[in-house]
Amino acid sequence: MSSAPLRVFLSITEEKTLFELSQAEGVPQRTKDRASAIRLSSMGWKVGKIAVYLKWSKDTVSAAIHRWLKDGLVGLWDKHRSGRKKKWSKVDLVEIEEKLAIDQESYNSKKLRKFLLSERKIDLSERHIRRILKKADAPPRRSPPSIGAPSKSIDGKELENLSKVSKIRKS
Repeated sequence: MSSAPLRVFLSITEEKTLFELSQAEGVPQRTKDRASAIRLSSMGWKVGKIAVYLKWSKDTVSAAIHRWLKDGLVGLWDKHRSGRKKKWSKVDLVEIEEKLAIDQESYNSKKLRKFLLSERKIDLSERHIRRILKKADAPPRRSPPSIGAPSKSIDGKELENLSKVSKIRKS
């Protein structure tokens, strides 16, 4: 025995709202498609025909219609998804920034990873640490130039060679 066909009956204001929603900018495409599916259902289209038209499965169309019937306009938007929990907190970032400010030593992501693992018991990859620091706009810590290190300067011969190379490349 089959169930009754799924059909939505819309008022004039609901129809207008759904039409405007399906044409609006800044609205996710999924939401626009769900609004279109509801409007098509109100025009008498069956679930199978809507599914073919929107290139969805019948279950997806049915779910969109049920969400409309249960939650109304709010049901057209995706619900918030929690995602993965963070392994680190703002306190850890503050601790890293303090360590960078206090110590005169130069730190790279490998050293910071060891610090976090030993002091805070947090295991993050070096790449993840670099991404966190980049997001936080932490200034990169570079080691100061060593005293007595030869400075890079170009003498006359090197300058002449560079100009010859550039002339060769241009021709």
